Amino acid sequence: MKSILCLLSLSVFSGCQSFPYYDPQKPHRGNTQFYNNYENGPRPSFWKWQWERLTSPKEEEDIFKPDILFSDAAALQGDAKKPRVTWLGHASLVVQLDGLNVLMDPVFSERASPFSFMGPKRQTPLPFAIEKLPAIDVVLISHAHYDHLDLPTIRQLARTFPKAQFLVPLGLEKKIRAEGAKDVAELDWWEQKNIHSVQITFTPAQHWSQRSLWDRNQSLWGGWHLKGSEKTVLFAGDTGYSKDFDDIYKKLGPVDLGLIPIGAYKPRWFMKQQHVDPAEAVQIHLDLHSKKSIGVHWGTFLLADETMGSPPRDLKLAVEAKKLSPQEFQIIRIGETVEF
Repeated sequence: MKSILCLLSLSVFSGCQSFPYYDPQKPHRGNTQFYNNYENGPRPSFWKWQWERLTSPKEEEDIFKPDILFSDAAALQGDAKKPRVTWLGHASLVVQLDGLNVLMDPVFSERASPFSFMGPKRQTPLPFAIEKLPAIDVVLISHAHYDHLDLPTIRQLARTFPKAQFLVPLGLEKKIRAEGAKDVAELDWWEQKNIHSVQITFTPAQHWSQRSLWDRNQSLWGGWHLKGSEKTVLFAGDTGYSKDFDDIYKKLGPVDLGLIPIGAYKPRWFMKQQHVDPAEAVQIHLDLHSKKSIGVHWGTFLLADETMGSPPRDLKLAVEAKKLSPQEFQIIRIGETVEF
């Protein structure tokens, strides 16, 4: 009888709390799910969006394909003490800082989907095989969506780099351990972990999480701030625009490199709450007081209604509108390594 009452009235009966991360001192950790700091209104209708996609004129298709630098990853095997970043496509990156090799949101499968036969298909290949990566010390996951957390990739990484540490949002540790990862830690927003000389902080973002019909917002989402001995990096994760980025600057200071999403933003009425457009990405760059930013979260999977070539074109316009230099917020090739 008690269990039935708990299910019927979680908010009334003490001792019936089913959400293990509930914390009354932290508004983002509610009594049934996680929340954003600044925007938690009702999400626009997914089915309305799908209907519009069927019935409305589409953007004229272009044949744009991102540049890919196919390589044997030799550039990553050298002196990792030089701060540098390599874009592997979408939101997958290798950041090398103070000799630490950090892999962010690795997705190496052909689809960003729970299914091998349907769902967003990779439009551009990986620049090199996973076995060509340098010895990965740390794997960072921003949230549970399939284009950021790919369990077959996690399984392969756990086998290839058994000593790697996996840092994940609250709610994902069991899922990562189930794929064979041994060293896994969950972090809440603003929690930090020091690995050698690099301080890694999990930072807020405006987004959501889900992998099935039954686990909406049951795991947290966010970005990752890396502070080395001389340089700092902010990987914004997947996010809509919010005051979170001004908060990050005020708490952690300016960054040397921002890795900021610029794709999956149309239609705005549906995507605005969860994905920035290039103009908002530039505003995040400014909020962070970033010396240099690189646009990610585009060029690999077609997740929204803009064409493949829209993000770099719209970013160019947004950079010009703010009178920034093209080098201050730029696009790089998939597979390219950039020192910062």
